[in-house]
Amino acid sequence: MKDLTKIREMLREQILEQISYAREMEDEEVREIVDTAILQNARQWGLSLKEKQELSKELFYAIRRLDILQELTDDPKVTEIMINGKDHIFIERNGRLYQWEKQFSSTEKLEDVIQQIVAKCNRTVNEASPIVDARLENGSRVNVVLAPIALNGPIVTIRRFPEKPITMEDLKRFGAISQEVIDFLRQLVIAGYNIFISGGTGSGKTTFLNALSNFIPKDERIITIEDSAELQILGVPNLVRLETRNANVEGCKEITMRDLIKSSLRMRPDRIVVGEVRGSEALDMIQAMNTGHDGSLSTGHANSAADMLSRLETMILMGMDLPLSAIRGQLASGIDVIVHLGRLRDKSRKVLQVVEILDCVEDQIETSILYEFQEEGEDEHGKIQGVLAKCNSLQHTEKLRAAGL
Repeated sequence: MKDLTKIREMLREQILEQISYAREMEDEEVREIVDTAILQNARQWGLSLKEKQELSKELFYAIRRLDILQELTDDPKVTEIMINGKDHIFIERNGRLYQWEKQFSSTEKLEDVIQQIVAKCNRTVNEASPIVDARLENGSRVNVVLAPIALNGPIVTIRRFPEKPITMEDLKRFGAISQEVIDFLRQLVIAGYNIFISGGTGSGKTTFLNALSNFIPKDERIITIEDSAELQILGVPNLVRLETRNANVEGCKEITMRDLIKSSLRMRPDRIVVGEVRGSEALDMIQAMNTGHDGSLSTGHANSAADMLSRLETMILMGMDLPLSAIRGQLASGIDVIVHLGRLRDKSRKVLQVVEILDCVEDQIETSILYEFQEEGEDEHGKIQGVLAKCNSLQHTEKLRAAGL
């Protein structure tokens, strides 16, 4: 009986001996070496046509791509890849979680793939610095945790984004938002309202921020600031994309979100789009919103719009020791609207609330719920039905009037 795993390893060693490292080889050259090696040994091992085709693909992926992960990163239905050591790979496909049948041949091979990913982003990950955020060439977000932090082998989590950015029309078709709220948010973006998107993990914050940013007038100068570049803002010629950098052993200094936000203020932005705030950079973002950069957008993790305001207070306190009353005053004047997203029990993602920030009165931030998702039950397939009902009208209409809307 053929041992394809052993055959694959023997072929891989043969092929690696023939690859020149003195020059950059084209993919087609490598494919030719792979196919020639398989054909030379096919009769000896009794390989079928299907086995030859599978070996050709697997060996090419192992040498020039992401080994067994390449198949998953190429599959548009796979939205999340979770690797818990070499033997346990889980995927999210069409909103459902599955364990994948394939495994890495060794921990060393998984570590090779990890180094390949982070090197392309000019990042470093090792025992001394075991956590890193990176991205794939297709824009997918990658998080890596190595030993000694990860106890059950290298942990890799890949969030795959669609190659074609999801639009508001797509979100409406998915039932995530209504046409009335789309039209309302479009006017707010055009008029320069500062909008913050909140939600839990996997609720679709980055996707929604992408869709919302496409309402920004195309003649404006936009600066995006992210930990790991994910945003796909299309059709804006005057676009500047900034990404943080980790410190490394070569002596390169760390460039933080705070550094980038401060620098962006000197780059004459019309709007600043911060991918996600997690810490003290919230202070710089709110200050930017309060210093004439109307129409700025950002996202953050929270369980509700009210919780997002509390979390922002905590983040700002991490950056500067300010009285809570001053922080709340800054938040109330900096953020105009919070859009809160959620992932419901049927795995669908929806806009759950649109909340207006009114004012800070007696050290308390006053808010008004403009739209709220009201559940109406489930259909025969278990899908949650409901409507985004209008609760109140927008009170601060000054920017709409100034924009002639």
